[in-house]
Amino acid sequence: MKPITLEWIDKAEGDWDSAQREYRARKRPNYDATCFHAQQCVEKYLKARLEEAGIAFSKTHSLINLLTLVLAAEPNWTVLQPHLTALDIYSVVFRYPGNSATKNNARNAVKDCREARRVIRQSFGLPV
Repeated sequence: MKPITLEWIDKAEGDWDSAQREYRARKRPNYDATCFHAQQCVEKYLKARLEEAGIAFSKTHSLINLLTLVLAAEPNWTVLQPHLTALDIYSVVFRYPGNSATKNNARNAVKDCREARRVIRQSFGLPV
């Protein structure tokens, strides 16, 4: 695996850990951060796969745009579309005043991230 791919994976795992930690916090859980880090985890995993395949991508947070690119290397990843569609809005929607994530939003974000992460890690031959 390319060193840059491993860096993306490492960063994705950091976001996965942060999403879980914020969701599980007993005192002052930050559901906004849970949703954001769940989205970021998947975004970084998609970018890792694109790097590994040598597919260029622009600076974007759109999981759907990244999925469209990665399908050239991983056509079976179409199964991820519902999960990525659900996570896609979390890159910005809860980062500013006016909207706040609920526990239900956070639960769903972690669930969608977990499934996307499972599929992606399996394709890399990494433990789930």
